[in-house]
Amino acid sequence: MSNHSTAPDRPGEHEEPEPHDLGLSHDLPTLLNRRHAIGLLTAGGLVAALAACSPTTGTGDGAATGAPTGGPGGGSPNDTSQADVGAGEIPEETNGPYPADGTNGPNILTTTGVVRSDITTSFGDSSGTAEGVPLTFSLTVVDVSGDGDAGTPVAGAAVYAWHCDRDGRYSMYDIADQNYLRGVQEADADGKVTFTSIFPACYPGRWPHIHFEVYPSLADATSATNRMRTSQLALPQAVSEAVYATAGYEQSVANLQDVTLDSDMVFSDGYALQMAKTSGSVDQGYTATLRVPV
Repeated sequence: MSNHSTAPDRPGEHEEPEPHDLGLSHDLPTLLNRRHAIGLLTAGGLVAALAACSPTTGTGDGAATGAPTGGPGGGSPNDTSQADVGAGEIPEETNGPYPADGTNGPNILTTTGVVRSDITTSFGDSSGTAEGVPLTFSLTVVDVSGDGDAGTPVAGAAVYAWHCDRDGRYSMYDIADQNYLRGVQEADADGKVTFTSIFPACYPGRWPHIHFEVYPSLADATSATNRMRTSQLALPQAVSEAVYATAGYEQSVANLQDVTLDSDMVFSDGYALQMAKTSGSVDQGYTATLRVPV
């Protein structure tokens, strides 16, 4: 398990968070007292483990770190299963131009209420709900630096996840007065976090995806400088096509036809460890799962 950091792929000017917002750091004592500091003790052990790990360098432009080259010939765009367990760490990727983690404009990580599982609605001073086909996605963080192919669940880790809406727009940037489709969750004893959301659009030049950052603990998830991995989840082609055939996703139909995993700026060098396993339907909503080896 190694530490990485990335930078956005293009600069921009955006609004800063409200100065009166006390933020997640203010909420932590309440959260921790409620859990009798169990999560903090778990996170402390993880921080110690991180200190023993030797750092590697990530390029921030989609380069893999010890992962198989699962792009061309590395799996089908309709493959809903990941590569074999023990295939290495999930690739380090760019956090893109709309991270809202303080590296390019606003920082939602310091906003009170960001720790939540349902990210379909805005919170705090914002209001609004993202429309689209329901999607529940789960990420399971495992440490693969030790012995054993399966890895060890990283209990107490924190994951910040974000993605575009069904029109291909990002809150806090394209839609400045909304902060939906962004949230932070603390991993359970199995290293798992789950978010309730909507299926993201396919916008020009990019394969359907979800961004995420992994942090050693909830306490660390207030500054991007503390992240230990930044990556992206890819969604299968067949599922995406089914979703994009529904009302509201019209623009995504043509956009998906114009991009492939092999031409995508992020997944072209390998996506075997980033392709989510999916199930469900348009009527019932979809579920996506991804193992995140770090």
